[in-house]
Amino acid sequence: MRYLLSFFCFFFLVTINGQEDFLAKQYFADGEFEKAVTFYERLVQKNPRRTDYSEGLIACYQQLERYEDAENFLLKKIQEEFTFPTFYIELGYNYRLQGLPEKASEYFQKAINALEENPNFGYSVGYRFQKYALLDEAIAAYSKAMRLKPELNYDFQLARIYGEQGDVEKMFQSYLKLIYEGKSSRSNVLRNIDDFITDEQDNANNGILRKVLLQNAQKYPDILWNELLSWLFVQQKQYKSAFTQEKAIFKRTDEASLDRLKNLGEIAQENDAIEIAKTVFSYIREKATSPGTKLNAELSLIDIELLDANERQLASIEKEFEGLIATYGYQSKTLQLQIAYANFLTFKREKPAPAIDILKKGLDLPLSRFGKAYVKLALGDILVYNQRFNEALIYFSQIQKSLKNDVIGQDARFKVAQTSFYKGDFDWAFTQLKVLRGSTSQLIANDAMQLSLLISDNSLEDSTQTALKKYARADLLAYQNKTQSAIDGLEDILQNHKGEKIEDEALLKQAELLESQKKYDAAKFNYQKIIEFYASGILADDAHFHLAQLYENKLNEPEKAKPHYEKIIYNYQDSYYFPQARKNFRKLRGDLIN
Repeated sequence: MRYLLSFFCFFFLVTINGQEDFLAKQYFADGEFEKAVTFYERLVQKNPRRTDYSEGLIACYQQLERYEDAENFLLKKIQEEFTFPTFYIELGYNYRLQGLPEKASEYFQKAINALEENPNFGYSVGYRFQKYALLDEAIAAYSKAMRLKPELNYDFQLARIYGEQGDVEKMFQSYLKLIYEGKSSRSNVLRNIDDFITDEQDNANNGILRKVLLQNAQKYPDILWNELLSWLFVQQKQYKSAFTQEKAIFKRTDEASLDRLKNLGEIAQENDAIEIAKTVFSYIREKATSPGTKLNAELSLIDIELLDANERQLASIEKEFEGLIATYGYQSKTLQLQIAYANFLTFKREKPAPAIDILKKGLDLPLSRFGKAYVKLALGDILVYNQRFNEALIYFSQIQKSLKNDVIGQDARFKVAQTSFYKGDFDWAFTQLKVLRGSTSQLIANDAMQLSLLISDNSLEDSTQTALKKYARADLLAYQNKTQSAIDGLEDILQNHKGEKIEDEALLKQAELLESQKKYDAAKFNYQKIIEFYASGILADDAHFHLAQLYENKLNEPEKAKPHYEKIIYNYQDSYYFPQARKNFRKLRGDLIN
């Protein structure tokens, strides 16, 4: 009974203490400092070793301008046997609030001196100085702790402070030291450095970083500096300079890997630096010792050739593919060649029959589950092109069952829905899309949401689904690369189904196709029409984003892009485009994101 009574007393005290803690914090947060101070005084009396309660009480006194009470309390705290050096900082800050800078400096120095007894307090002392924007003192504390105990490392904290002070060179040196000494991951450091540079070559911070990297390369010869210079050149879109660094890296690593060069080629190609991309892939083709690496370079070069190929060039590329097939043959290791050739025959040469034969032949090879899935996915796409919908659905369904928990399985399910949509089976398509709304792939989930809303909105309004069937037909034509026919089909909807819900979908799809034909003014007109007449519709954010991209990347009018990105930031915060819109807007505004 006695033990039970003790337990209830202990439980009661803990409960009371918890309530007082909650009320103290709540009153402080609400700015009711008179009420908060009462609870903090009780909490400190009951828990004299709880520094958070002491700090709460000090903050209350200072908010109420009871500086003398704060001073008396702190003078007692620093007399205690095991006092925390942060209380010296609190006392110094209390004097600073009273306009007594000399007394403040005296106690700030005492906090720094206390590190001689225990350098492990370096972080808490440095952080407390940072909290009060006492940056010089914070630097002194972190530096002293590291000097007294070399295994401590506060370079990350120092780098941030140098950045706040505007000493960009010191900040870069501190961050780079972390990478060089292996005390922080490269990705983490570069993420912080990236906030201080831009994609402009003549930006002052970019110049400082380049200078620091070159200085380090002279002092401490290491391949790391080549890699970081290459990274900087890529940020500045100076792909030729990055290529020079990557060649040096390749030679210094005994030509061990061409992966970095491959990544550079892909980045250059994505950013329309086609000539340098071609140079990079040609270099890989020349230097590769692995047949697979060499083949991938050959295929990348063909992708570049296909960007603006005319009929004569397409015939030449077909012969290139035939030569590669003759060289590499039909093997499990050359699936990428077979799939690329099949896609070329179908979508560029309009020859789906031999493409289907190639991929069916590929399925007879000894393949892993994923290998079979990739071939079936490509085969299904070509069967859809050939309007053999039911056969395509069989292959997509097989992938979906085999790899249902993988992204490729979710992709296959989306293709089931899309194929069903093309063939006019809207109910089955909608059923599949409902599942995909929760896909782990945001892109698949977004596409599924868009298509499911298209079906549901236009099925309720029109029981015959006439306009929806026309849209599905136009969408299939676009899939088949019959762009002009697709544009004409969408124009039929725009002319004959005015005012219906499908109008904004038709405008958006047509605009995207017009962009692919480089008819930018016509595309702009469609986007503007969606924004004007369907501002509250589900495609308004798409229209704003696409129009912003058009202004920024095609029409060379970045100032006109800004308001459309801004519209997404403030009006469509749940949009799929929100993160990219915010990034692009801040870049166009010239922000440095610290």
